[in-house]
Amino acid sequence: MFPFPKCPVCGGELIEKEVEKLLRGGIHTAAVCVRAEVCQHCGERLYAQETIRQFEQIRAKLERQEIREFEPLGQSFQVALTPAVA
Repeated sequence: MFPFPKCPVCGGELIEKEVEKLLRGGIHTAAVCVRAEVCQHCGERLYAQETIRQFEQIRAKLERQEIREFEPLGQSFQVALTPAVA
């Protein structure tokens, strides 16, 4: 599936797995489940070129707010943490 017999980062063993990838575009985020080669040693993920093209298309749609075809998962919130007072 991929041109690397071993992880290009650490040389570890690669296995094919389904993973979740978060894609951000503008104020929106999309969660996408895809197949990837994952290093068993360092966790590096390698995606097929077609998958990367699809990521780029999704990011562009998110940035343009063309989200009609995407299924809502809920809401996201940004929380500012304050240091604890001793």
